[in-house]
Amino acid sequence: MKHLLASVAAVSILACGAQSAHAAPSTTNGATAETVTTQLPRNVRPSHYDITIRPDPASMTFSGSVAIDVDIVEATDRIVLHAADLSFQTATLTAQGSPAADTATVSLDEAAQTATFAFGKPLAPGKYRLAMTYTGTINTQANGLFALEYKAEDGSDKKALYTQFEAPDARRMIPSFDEPFYKATFTMHAIVPKDEMAVSNMPVAKSEPMADGLKKVTFGVSPVMSTYLLFFGLGDFERATQQVAGTEVGVIAKRGVIDQAQYALSESAKILPWYNEYFGTNYPLPKLDNIAAPGQSQFFGAMENWGAIFTFEYALLLDPQLDSPASRQRIYTVLAHEMAHQWFGDLVTMSWWDDLWLNEGFASWMETRATEHFHPEWKPELGAVSTRNAAMNQDALATTHPVIQARKTVEEASQAFDGITYSKGESVIRMLEAYTGRDQWREGVRAYMKRYEYANTVTDDLWREMEKASGKPIIQIANDFTRQPGIPLVNASATCKGGKSVLSLTQGEFTRDRPDKQPLSWHVPVVAASLGGAPAETLFEGSGSLDVAGCGPVIVNSGQSGYYRVAYAPDMFAAISKNFAKIAPVDQLGLISDTGALGLAGIKPMADLMALVQATPANAEPDVIEAAANYMSSLYSYADGMPQLQQRLTKFVGRKFGPVLDRLGWTPKAGEPETEASLRASLITLLGDVGEPKVVKEAQRRFAAAPNDPAAVDPSLRSAILSVVAQHADAATWDKLHEMARAEESTQLRSLIYSRLGTADDPALAQKALDLAMTDEPGETVSPSILRYAAFKHPDMAYDYAMAHKEDVLKRVDLSAASRYLPGLGAGSYDPAMIGKLETYAATLSEDARKPSEEAIALIRYRMSVRDNRIPGVDAWLKQAGY
Repeated sequence: MKHLLASVAAVSILACGAQSAHAAPSTTNGATAETVTTQLPRNVRPSHYDITIRPDPASMTFSGSVAIDVDIVEATDRIVLHAADLSFQTATLTAQGSPAADTATVSLDEAAQTATFAFGKPLAPGKYRLAMTYTGTINTQANGLFALEYKAEDGSDKKALYTQFEAPDARRMIPSFDEPFYKATFTMHAIVPKDEMAVSNMPVAKSEPMADGLKKVTFGVSPVMSTYLLFFGLGDFERATQQVAGTEVGVIAKRGVIDQAQYALSESAKILPWYNEYFGTNYPLPKLDNIAAPGQSQFFGAMENWGAIFTFEYALLLDPQLDSPASRQRIYTVLAHEMAHQWFGDLVTMSWWDDLWLNEGFASWMETRATEHFHPEWKPELGAVSTRNAAMNQDALATTHPVIQARKTVEEASQAFDGITYSKGESVIRMLEAYTGRDQWREGVRAYMKRYEYANTVTDDLWREMEKASGKPIIQIANDFTRQPGIPLVNASATCKGGKSVLSLTQGEFTRDRPDKQPLSWHVPVVAASLGGAPAETLFEGSGSLDVAGCGPVIVNSGQSGYYRVAYAPDMFAAISKNFAKIAPVDQLGLISDTGALGLAGIKPMADLMALVQATPANAEPDVIEAAANYMSSLYSYADGMPQLQQRLTKFVGRKFGPVLDRLGWTPKAGEPETEASLRASLITLLGDVGEPKVVKEAQRRFAAAPNDPAAVDPSLRSAILSVVAQHADAATWDKLHEMARAEESTQLRSLIYSRLGTADDPALAQKALDLAMTDEPGETVSPSILRYAAFKHPDMAYDYAMAHKEDVLKRVDLSAASRYLPGLGAGSYDPAMIGKLETYAATLSEDARKPSEEAIALIRYRMSVRDNRIPGVDAWLKQAGY
């Protein structure tokens, strides 16, 4: 799943908090753990599901039947399945070879999301078929079987159906053993309108006409897989395909936009054979579709259903009105991420949600590896540093958690999809790959895939293969970084002896909000190099030393593969700052990230960050310039309510980055690097965000000219210009944007404009946007994003409004996002009163639903501390510099 990594939030969802977690015996299909968490008895196991679904979109209901082949391994008088929001009509059990069926009594437990089928007599171990008929609800959010509405080419209203089953929502369409441990094969049948396309994991095996304009579609039998990877879709679709490496690769989209899928199709066709080679195991299904869907979720952008990847249109289709390097990169990374899951997650699956990172961290790492291979011009090694920095921002708070963390309930499983699982997971893998060597790492991945294909695993299964392949102490390092939370802080000082730098290294822990915390300990692989010199390596815990060739400025974490912060002695930092322009771009980016984080945490003076930003060359790599500008935008936000400081920051940002935008210009140049094209859009957004007058005026001029001059707004700048115009809108401009949104036919552009209506600086206009979000006009999946964007500028207003309309808001948010959404709106507040509001709200929730509220409170306290204690240092530096 490609997670949105949205800000923290929480609200209670239907959870299994009352269901105890049973210990399971060792698995029979590959996992080596002694126990596997489960919310079902382990006395019955499925081997095959035969499912028939008959949806009725008009009534938003469906009817279904399923026959599950099961093995009863211990005598029992009942079978327990997961089921949520389902009503049962019949249920029978037939023993293999028996002509008679036993009728079951069905009882439902809404809190545990289970259905118990009781038979009134013991059932001996053996093979059986459990068959049932039932009905359920088609949802309006991405949970279970759901519908998305959109406008067709002819202006008519259309509805398409899709499924979203991760983490625990297959049970909303199919009574099932809805846990990753329980792998089985699946045969899917669907009774659907004859003129619509039905889609599932496998190709269509048979289509039979029926009465009343219907047809029965039967799909091929799937490989052994977990329930959360099953998919069904239905609608007025078109499909484009390409045959590659023995697999039919396809993209499916609503009728009329299939031409926007060509980029995704061509890139998919390149990635698949490369993954076959990298993993040493060929993709095993006959087809691999990417299915594009209108709308959006507040939780995820795409889902790795085996052979039928679901993706929202904005992350898969290249709308010509929004075509930009950033759009292409987003589409590519989503493709690469979800296709990597076809191995990491689908072929080999974690045994339980504790090890979700085995799916997500590895897919995130693999998307970067694919990008490095096919698109090195995008400089993905720089993007990896930004990803690591984002993970550290969460990992340095008191509310962090280990990469591997026990998840006992539905609510806890949904909360597992966060920046620690994805971005820290990816960053730790990148560090371990660099430590072992890329060839050895790949051999370990291949061995893992071959040994555990079609099976379930736990993290230790992977580490054993990696240690065997590399001959290095991977298990110890990996356990330090995945089984305990937090970030090592490497303190470095140096002396020059005989033409070499002798580094003294001591280890602490980097934290943003606990200066007196007793530090944890890690085995840290450290790489250091002097400017232009050869790197030196060491593995240390606690303290250590390292000899580095040369006595010039020394960079610790040279190449930036390590997951740790570096605090330099003052003389080392002074040398680095003086020679900043000569340092490799990846290290420039790492230095900016570390220096900013250490300054905001109070470990180093804020003057260090300002000095590095000042020293950033105008011709630096775009990612480096963008990182420096992003820090200044953050400082501008911290200075909210301090108009004089904000004016000084605006002047500094304008003088520092305005000339870069002037060099790039507002019109893309033929043959320019894509990274520069992306930087142009980023700088327009960032300079507009801090109110740089020249940029705001030019964005407004181009927006006004666009109706009569199509060249005024290049597609690659449309999002940036709309963002600036919306933020600084007056009432007339806001109304014009609103009319544009209502009239827009492009699903992606329509969603973009509606969302940006919430970003207006003017509180009265932001309030209009909030009121608009609670109407039917924007669409149920777009409305929550209006509130989320309003919260960027007006967190207290957005949170209070959402709480006053809580029922209406949560109807528009899918269940998986509900636990984060509401507190996430208030997380940007500087008002101490918001802490009390969130504490009061959290007290109404079950204990397992409170973590996102606690994270939001931790962020607010940290932000208040920065504003009170660190921002004065920024103001002093700007004054001294003459701003």
